[in-house]
Amino acid sequence: MKRYGVLLGIMFAVLAVSIVTAGQDAPLISDQVQATANTALDQGLTYIDSAAQYLGRGVLYLLNLVTKDRVSSDLEKPIGYLAVITLILVLFGLLDIARKIIWIGIIVGWVLLIVRIVLDALNL
Repeated sequence: MKRYGVLLGIMFAVLAVSIVTAGQDAPLISDQVQATANTALDQGLTYIDSAAQYLGRGVLYLLNLVTKDRVSSDLEKPIGYLAVITLILVLFGLLDIARKIIWIGIIVGWVLLIVRIVLDALNL
């Protein structure tokens, strides 16, 4: 119950700040700080993309060992991102409602991926 209170408090604070600052013309932060933030965001997203790519390559390598190189290399990124999301879910664990929603998305993603792999393996 406390978690939901804290979560609602954070959401209210973010919403309040965005409403209060919506009518202002002057930026809240300088251009240099904004450029640094954009660079940091780009670096973070690049890191996540690289991790997903390497995970996808590893899983794809294992799948190609089993299917004798019949799985398309186009599946490298989807496999990698599903693996990253799965690892995040396993490592950190989320709130019960969010966990259920994410698990549904992960299960649907893996099912669709397995269907694609089977179709590739059968050359359909």
